[in-house]
Amino acid sequence: MATFLYKLGRFAFRRRRFVALIWVALLAVAGVGAATASPPANDNFSIPGTEAQKAFDLLEQRSPGGNPQGATARVVFHAPDGEKMTDKANKAAVEKTVRELKSGSDEVASVADPYKTGAVSKKGDTAYILTSYKVSAMELHDKTRDALKEAGQEARDSGLTVEIGGDALEQMPETGATEVIGIAISAVVLLITFGSLVAAGLPLLTAIIGVGIGISSITALATTLGLSSTTSTLAMMIGLAVGIDYALFIVSRYRAELAEGQEREEAAGRAVGTAGSAVVFAGLTVVIALAGLAVVNIPVLSKMGFAAAGTVVIAVLIAITLIPALLGFAGSKVVSRKARKAAKAAEQGAEGQAGQAQGEEKPNAGTRWARFVLRRPIVVLLVGVLGLGAAALPAASLELGLPDDGSQPTDTTKRKAYDLISDGFGPGMNGPLMVMVDAKGSDDPKGAAEQVRKTIHDVDGVAAVSKPQFINKDGDTATLTVISKYKPSSVDTEDVVHHIRDKAASLKAGTGAEVLVTGQTAMNIDISQKLNDALLPYLGLVVGLAFLLLMVVFRSLLVPLKAALGFLLSVVAALGAVVAVFQWGWGGSLFNVEEPGPIMSMMPIFMIGVVFGLAMDYEVFLVTRMREAYVHGERPGQAVVTGFKHGARVVTAAAIIMISVFAGFIGSSESMVKMIGFGLAIAVFFDAFIVRMAIVPAVLALLGKSAWWLPRWLDKALPNVDVEGEGLRKQLGSGPEAGRDERGARDVRDSDADLTRV
Repeated sequence: MATFLYKLGRFAFRRRRFVALIWVALLAVAGVGAATASPPANDNFSIPGTEAQKAFDLLEQRSPGGNPQGATARVVFHAPDGEKMTDKANKAAVEKTVRELKSGSDEVASVADPYKTGAVSKKGDTAYILTSYKVSAMELHDKTRDALKEAGQEARDSGLTVEIGGDALEQMPETGATEVIGIAISAVVLLITFGSLVAAGLPLLTAIIGVGIGISSITALATTLGLSSTTSTLAMMIGLAVGIDYALFIVSRYRAELAEGQEREEAAGRAVGTAGSAVVFAGLTVVIALAGLAVVNIPVLSKMGFAAAGTVVIAVLIAITLIPALLGFAGSKVVSRKARKAAKAAEQGAEGQAGQAQGEEKPNAGTRWARFVLRRPIVVLLVGVLGLGAAALPAASLELGLPDDGSQPTDTTKRKAYDLISDGFGPGMNGPLMVMVDAKGSDDPKGAAEQVRKTIHDVDGVAAVSKPQFINKDGDTATLTVISKYKPSSVDTEDVVHHIRDKAASLKAGTGAEVLVTGQTAMNIDISQKLNDALLPYLGLVVGLAFLLLMVVFRSLLVPLKAALGFLLSVVAALGAVVAVFQWGWGGSLFNVEEPGPIMSMMPIFMIGVVFGLAMDYEVFLVTRMREAYVHGERPGQAVVTGFKHGARVVTAAAIIMISVFAGFIGSSESMVKMIGFGLAIAVFFDAFIVRMAIVPAVLALLGKSAWWLPRWLDKALPNVDVEGEGLRKQLGSGPEAGRDERGARDVRDSDADLTRV
């Protein structure tokens, strides 16, 4: 692989105009496709095979005209102190709003007058209009959404409080200022690392191009593939992070090759052949982990994983083709001014002086840290493991759910509407349950539906049950609306759903009718349960995959085992931090967490998939340098020092960049994006700085030579992926490239210069 990438890097350098033109053309094509595409589909959390989905499917089959996935909105009115919504003036204002909503758009399916449906609170101070639409929230036209926002303006002018809730107001997540700050921090880190504006700008430029192609492609295909509104945001988050990091590794290696005296084209080829091999392998692990989310069998999660994986593939391809092409355009400006002056001095006959200065150079920070860990490996290991163990403790209290309007910031109209409904009608009114009664096999469908209503009414936690509403001409299928006493996202409401479902078997035996519980709240509960059941199997799959892949790369049994265990530790610690902030509310104000609640159902599995890939990035870039040094004769402890000497600074910069990019999404208006941004940022921090920088060298120091042991028979059986570029080293030592410089067959590892020398 290294030999192929070496040739690819040199080709891209020579044909840089052609390569750059191809990527610009791809960006333009993707941009045109995105600009002409229809809006993305709504975030429909469907789960094939679950009871909630079965009920939705039955509803669509028996009542084709209905659209259970259509957008809904609640326009909530609250009267001033001393007044009631039944007062003549207030009632007139509400009825006028009903007329405005009906005539506001042809996408409106129905508008329920609160005075006819009983949607007025017992105290009489709150009422709401329920509006249903023919299409999903993301398919609503701006005109329809504007008409909804303007509805009730006259009521506001008359002194009524008017707030709007529901998914009809849902739009694409807004980009927060903190996301831009995250990119700005990345730029600063790159500038400090490289000391050159050109070198710092290359990773940012290529990452933006890659993300632009990826996001535009997702937008263009959103309607065709049914991608959710948050898919592009998550793909952007991951694409930016890995795109910058992968480019950083290759640019760093290119500068190191130049510092060793290589010609520019040769340096580009060697950089792509060595660092590019690690980039390809690291990207492959991320792609496998994200694509592996499909095993959970939840369409929305699978699509998110595939979309993000596609963005990572683009980032890898750009790193190994566009980066060497742009390096060809950059010329000598890719190195710092200080390095250029040193090179000029060398040309003027100051080689001896420069060599003496290098000989007197002090150990860099990576070397000093590695030597400290080697002196006290047990202390460092215990501190690291105990620290992550403490952070992981809250994970034992993990509760899964899906966010609703109650998790929105308190200053938003959706949250205000949610609170008004909760105060006026009870918290369960914000997430009513729908019970489907399939009485096709009953002799008395109406009697069966009424018996179901009475049975559900007696279930603990049920506040109210509506009369059966038959939805088809045959009169054998009915729906009941069930209101829980508790808020939709609570564990108590989940218990209510389970209690109703427990009654289904006896009801079918007694009435012949099948009872199914559905609605958005029940659907969320089913999603949470399925994800919870899939968590451990998926974790086992990822850890097993990590072990096998790293065993192939490092030709060792204990190093992959250590890497997999370290990954587990960092993931559980990150989940503990997420629980502490978003579920318990610790420090929630710092991250704009208004209402602590259950952790988003997809969070644990999605974080496992992403963090697995990112953790393997740092493992590969740091430990391959250690193994390379050990294979070429260094003692185990010295190999650890060598690995940190040449890799610690780059890995540290890459981790800071990735953390800043992920943390930038904490400012998103979408609670799901905010939670994922925080979780990934803290996970990268734990994995890069505690696991890879502290626990890994401590364990390797304690294991010594045993760390690199592999049975001979297994070594022969495993494929050789040549991530370290050993095949490339042999080719350069014996092929025509050997005479390109004075060093001839110098070992690839010897050309990996320390960034501090650049």
